[in-house]
Amino acid sequence: MATNRSVIGNFNYNNIEKKDKNFMYKNLERSNCYNCDFSGSIFDFVSFRGAHFKSTNFFKCSFKYAEFVGTNLRDSDFKNAVFENAIFDSAKLENANFKDAKFINTIFLSTDISKAKKLDVNTTGIKIFEEMPKLEISEELRSAILTAMENKYVAKARVFDTKDGGLNTLNIMLLLENFNEETIITGLKLIVTKLDREFYTLSYIIKFLKNM
Repeated sequence: MATNRSVIGNFNYNNIEKKDKNFMYKNLERSNCYNCDFSGSIFDFVSFRGAHFKSTNFFKCSFKYAEFVGTNLRDSDFKNAVFENAIFDSAKLENANFKDAKFINTIFLSTDISKAKKLDVNTTGIKIFEEMPKLEISEELRSAILTAMENKYVAKARVFDTKDGGLNTLNIMLLLENFNEETIITGLKLIVTKLDREFYTLSYIIKFLKNM
């Protein structure tokens, strides 16, 4: 019988080579990899929540809408990788090498980049937040978010709440950058009954709202 770990697509590898593979939309939550080589692979729309990818080679990999939440990336190599609309939240980046990496609208939240290589506050294409941004939202929007979280798939994806039980204002801010409040409220109310499958990153909510 398959375990929950295999169902959500965890990687548990040491010293393996998987170059030029397509891992789009994978849920790699709590994966554990050491000294692996994923050069040239695609990790678009992937969740790395709580995963450990230490001393791993991500040369020329693609990370569009990837989410590194509580991810340990110590000593990993991201040379020439591309990050677009990616999020690093409370990630560990000691000695991670970002030489010649390209960043497009990538966010670092509660993540110390000072010990990473070839990455600093002046790097083009990144935004840095020391803590969850403060955001004033209407009661109608707050209510719609809480209603959407009644959907079991939304609740499981953890895109709207934080580990301390608060609202994820960063993701709400990102939604407000893509849509007006009225569209978001309408979409979130629909999500309760319309969203019927597992998803792992905010990008799925964005896609849902665009396709309403």
